[in-house]
Amino acid sequence: MKKTIGLLIAVCCSVVSFAQTQLDSVQYLDVIELSDIKLKQNAAGFKVTVLNDSVLSKNTSNFTDLLRFNSNIYFKENGYGMVSSPSFRGTNASQTAVIWNGININSQLNGQTDFNTINTNNINQVVIRNGGGSVQYGSGAIGGSVHLDNRLSFTQHLKNDVKLNYGSFESKNFSLVTDYGQDKFAFNLGVNYIDSDNDYKYLDSDKINENGAFNNLSLNVNLGYFISEKDVIKLYHQSFIGEREFSGTTATPSKSKYEDENSRSMLEWVSTHQNYKSNFKVAYLKESFEFYQNKNSEFFTFGQVNTFLAKHNFNYKLSKQVSVTSILDYNLFKGEGSSFGNPERSIFSATGLLQYNPSTNLNLGFNVRQDVTSDFSSPLLFSMDALIGITKFYKVKINGSKNYRIPTFNDLFWQPGGNLNLVPESSYQFDLGHVLDFNWLQLQLNTYYIKSKDLIQWKPNISGFWSPQNIAEAHSYGAEVGLTINKKYDNHQLTFSSNYSYTVSENLETNKQLIYVPFHKANATLAYSFKRFCAHYQQLFNGDVFTTSDNLKGPFYSLQSYNVANLGVNYKLLQHFNHELELGLKVNNLFNKLYQNVAFRPMPNRNFNIQLHYKF
Repeated sequence: MKKTIGLLIAVCCSVVSFAQTQLDSVQYLDVIELSDIKLKQNAAGFKVTVLNDSVLSKNTSNFTDLLRFNSNIYFKENGYGMVSSPSFRGTNASQTAVIWNGININSQLNGQTDFNTINTNNINQVVIRNGGGSVQYGSGAIGGSVHLDNRLSFTQHLKNDVKLNYGSFESKNFSLVTDYGQDKFAFNLGVNYIDSDNDYKYLDSDKINENGAFNNLSLNVNLGYFISEKDVIKLYHQSFIGEREFSGTTATPSKSKYEDENSRSMLEWVSTHQNYKSNFKVAYLKESFEFYQNKNSEFFTFGQVNTFLAKHNFNYKLSKQVSVTSILDYNLFKGEGSSFGNPERSIFSATGLLQYNPSTNLNLGFNVRQDVTSDFSSPLLFSMDALIGITKFYKVKINGSKNYRIPTFNDLFWQPGGNLNLVPESSYQFDLGHVLDFNWLQLQLNTYYIKSKDLIQWKPNISGFWSPQNIAEAHSYGAEVGLTINKKYDNHQLTFSSNYSYTVSENLETNKQLIYVPFHKANATLAYSFKRFCAHYQQLFNGDVFTTSDNLKGPFYSLQSYNVANLGVNYKLLQHFNHELELGLKVNNLFNKLYQNVAFRPMPNRNFNIQLHYKF
């Protein structure tokens, strides 16, 4: 694999890319052009946060770190670079939907997305939507959704961007992006390769992170062509090829290895007219893995799922105040694996969205969805939301919804332990948000409540095997605060952004906090730029978490809170016409703190990354 990747990189090195780095911070939805119709038009009453190019450019590591330092989402990571699972408002990883250019890409095997298999260098923007979204995005969108968006620009331009990174633990990162466009045609290409020995030393110990090396290759190809003034055809493709050794714990070594491949291809036809817009998509997705218990052995277990989907969105403006959207969606999933046989599933869904804007200060949404699933009876889902402008600077956002999640192939068919008697999870939730916007200062406060039943949990059965069961009811409630300040004076620009979350997520049978859900999480970023120089400082606080369901405290039952800081500086060595050459240095875990994100799996000590970034 490495020889193939090396040849590809050598060929691609002749192309370079352009991406203007600024200190703009997190932005609100209304100033961003999004490709996802539902997210753009039917999310007025929801908290929606956009991480734009400038925020993405500060992230020289991985997608997990990007969201960990810039959102309210908590991540459970089995060691750096290993499997990364999100917790959104106290829900679990399979209750967070990941949406790629408008379609749900969560795994049909375990119901979640490993955030360390997504590379942000090939993504134009990341959008975070808090709250239930099963009506718009299907099974699993209970806690919230993360949207990955590729944009095509139909203006005359040619931009190229190359990044070369080298860091501690023999970490190497190469990224190439090229973007071309004219009146009728647009094209962009992104290639990214990462390789790391990942053999960091455990602080206060003579041990190192053994068997933790990883490498991966990501490829993005997107193009669009106007076949008429009102019709455009777009093609999106994304591939990921990864190889990871799975590091052990401080007590138990590991020799295992995991190889995975994900590919997504989608063809889209968009037809835009005065009173209506039609969007038709067909896509093919494939996920596959091979797991080696001993990396030196030829024996492995495997699994794969092929997904075929067709989706049609039709939006019609009845008047200036009222618009309706119908969505018809069909998905066919075909699985194959050494531990779960050859399962299949088909899902047809019909969704209706009504948007009513009686005035500039009031925006109302009413939405319903019905799924027809081959192996389950699905409930009728609904959501309602409102955006109310109280004053020029103060807005209120309200939403409520019913959401659900169907059991995955692993839940049903895994041998030994799968349970064919499972029923879908369901939840009701309510969210109230307040927004203060003074242009240079933006403040958001959200409070929420989620009530869930029939939660699927894996527990030992009478045969001694782990098996999923519908046993738990839970509720989550809490508050989220987001603050952004942006001030500019002459050539000086200062930006501050921060997020704080208070989360209670309890099993109602025991009244105990769910494991790996911190009561408190906060992050902040302070950035300053002057002419060719810029610097940023990041701080992350993560509160105590319980690692066992009985909520005992101690080294075997819980993890202590921790503070982690990063510092980055950049200087433009060259800035001439359309050419820019920038040198950057970043120090992660600046104060060399010992901390664990998952029990008995220490995270990296202080480490360094140097980046050379050329744009023309």
